Formats: sequence, structure tokens, C-alpha cells
Amino acid sequence: MKTVRKLVYTTVIRHVALVTLAFLALFFFIDFVDQAKHIGRRGYTVLDVVWTCLLMQGGHFYNLFPIALLIGAILALARMAQTSEFTILRTGGLGPGRALMLLGGLGVSAAMLGALAGNWLVPLAEAELATHRAQFSRNPGLKLGDGGTWLREQRVDAGGQRRVVTVNVGSASSHGTFERVRIYEFDQNGRLLRRLTADSAHVRAAGSGGTAGSVWQLQGVRDTRWRNDVTMAATDLSQPLGTQLVEDMKLPQLDWASSLTPLVVSASVLPPDTMSAWDLRRYANHLSLNAQAAQKYEMAFWQKSLYPLVCLVMVGLSLPFAYLHARSGGMSLKIFGGIVLGISFVLVNHIASHLGLLHQWQPWLATTVPSLLYLLLSLGAFAWLVRYR
Repeated sequence: MKTVRKLVYTTVIRHVALVTLAFLALFFFIDFVDQAKHIGRRGYTVLDVVWTCLLMQGGHFYNLFPIALLIGAILALARMAQTSEFTILRTGGLGPGRALMLLGGLGVSAAMLGALAGNWLVPLAEAELATHRAQFSRNPGLKLGDGGTWLREQRVDAGGQRRVVTVNVGSASSHGTFERVRIYEFDQNGRLLRRLTADSAHVRAAGSGGTAGSVWQLQGVRDTRWRNDVTMAATDLSQPLGTQLVEDMKLPQLDWASSLTPLVVSASVLPPDTMSAWDLRRYANHLSLNAQAAQKYEMAFWQKSLYPLVCLVMVGLSLPFAYLHARSGGMSLKIFGGIVLGISFVLVNHIASHLGLLHQWQPWLATTVPSLLYLLLSLGAFAWLVRYR
């Protein structure tokens, strides 16, 4: 069994590696041509183009690996069927159950590799790519749109009164440093109590691991407070009853304590691709606790969590090709059909995710159903070939 495992694994891994490298080389060339038009603008050099393209390969690998796994496994198993190698293995005692377990172990290894890339390689590469691109933009800093990005938290003051704090960040110049910051504090009745505006802010964790809140070090601060609970004396005829007192101060710097951790702030300004499954789960929980829309990040969490299942589905779709008979003809057409079937699975998976966001489906349901359906389809085809062919 050890020799059989070595033969099958070596053949499949070699074909998968060649297909993956071919895809990455193709996308590297396309990215290089696309980025080359920016050479010479704001100090953008050829080395910057190469570095940008290399950083983009992490995301390409994560997205293309299931397809490369399917194509490589189909080519490897179809070749073994054409050369009668797999037939000899079956004659030597390799039954359907053992063959399924054999490729299942390969699928588990591929799933672990994909999970490692999605939760470690891709977040690092995408975060570095966003920072690298921001250095050469017209306005240095990460682009957050015309209105910036908005954050929200709920807190309780010393008197036991609930407060709602809304934070607007205009741009991000680097990791943990933001510009054009506006902070609004409302009471439980929705009345504005305080407004802080700052030219820049640096967010650092207040506790170990960034889980115990954070401190915003504000620079160039303007602090405006509205005292809704103070009413001018009725004897002062120059002021009507209910007049609000406004305090306006300008400070060079100010430390503002918040429960918005560096993780939450970074997650709000960077795309979901830059986050691991664990970070996506924590950020989605933060949004839910503060009555904000979290389904986008919940969908991304389930997609990244179920990525190993996608790899298993791809390996399962390739298994029936080991039981095809090359002498019956049409082998190339069958291989092409299998590849198209795998691509259709990727399309159905993406369509289900978008429909889930549009129709407010449960995120785990929208991401799980396509994988289970195609996995059952591949196992059904495998069982039919074993029984009737």
C-alpha cells in the first residue's frame, strides 16, 4: 500500500504543481502588463511593479488552487487510466474503498495547505499590497471612499447612562495611523453630546493582544461639548429657557480610550481578503453587537472556513476519471467535461454567496449547500462507475 500511495500521490502532486505554476505565471504576466503602464508615475519603478505582482500572487493562488487541484488531479488520474496503471492497481487489490481513502488523504492535505494560505499567506500579502499601493497614490493613504469609513461602539458612562459613539475615518496612512478623524458621542435619546475632530490618530492596544480595548492618540484636536442638562437662569432675559451651553477647545493632542481595538479599526478600512477566519468572526461579532450589518463579513468567514471542503469536493470530482476506460474513446472530451463541471462548481459557489447577501440567507447555508451537492454528485458518479463500468 505504501508503494501505491507513493505512485498516486507523486503523479497527482506533480500535475497539480505544474498546473498551479502555469496559472500563476499567466496571471503574473497579465498583472505585470497591467502595472507597467504606471511606471514613472510618482516614483513607481520596475522593481515596484515586480513586487506588486508578487504580492498579488498570494490572492491568485488562494482563488485558483481549487481549480488547479481539480485539473491536475483529473489529468493525473486520466493518464493513469489511459496507460492502464490504475487498472493494474485495481487488479492488485486496490478496491473502491481504498481508492477513496487514498485520494481522501490527498484532499485533506490539500485542504490544510489551502487553509494555511487563506489564513496566513493571503492576509499578509493583501495587507502589504494595500500599503504598498497607497505609497504611490495621488493622495498617500488607503482609499476609503469619499465618505471614509464609519465605526460604532456602545458604552456606559460613570453615571450608568448608555452612550453611542460613532467614529468616521477619512483615510489610513499606515498600519494603525489614520487621518481626518471625527468622533461623535450621543446620549441614549440620540442627542449629540460631544464631537472630536483630529487631523490624525494612532491606535494602539490598551491590553495584551488588543482584546482589552485601545487608546486613540489624537493629534490636532478640536473638542466640542454640548451641555444639554444645563439651563440658563430665568432671570437672565437675554437668554431663552433651555439654552444649551457649548464648550469648544483646541488641543495639540489627546488620548481617547475606546473599545474599538486595532483589529476592528484595521478590519473596517481593509477588504475582507486581508483577514483570517478568526479575525472575520471577531469583527462580525463586533458589528452585530453594535447593530451594524455584518452579513458580508459572516459570508466571508464561512467561505474561508469551508475552503477545505471545496478542496475535498475538487478531489472527489476527479476520482471517477480513474475508472474511465480509454479504449471506449472520447477521453479528451470526458476530461474537458470534468473541468467544465469543476468550473461550474466555482461559479455556483460565487453565485450562491451573492444571492445569499441579496436575499439575506443564512451565510453558512449559502456557502455549504453547493459544496455538499457537488460532493454528492461526485460520489454518485464514482459509485455508478464502480458498479456498472
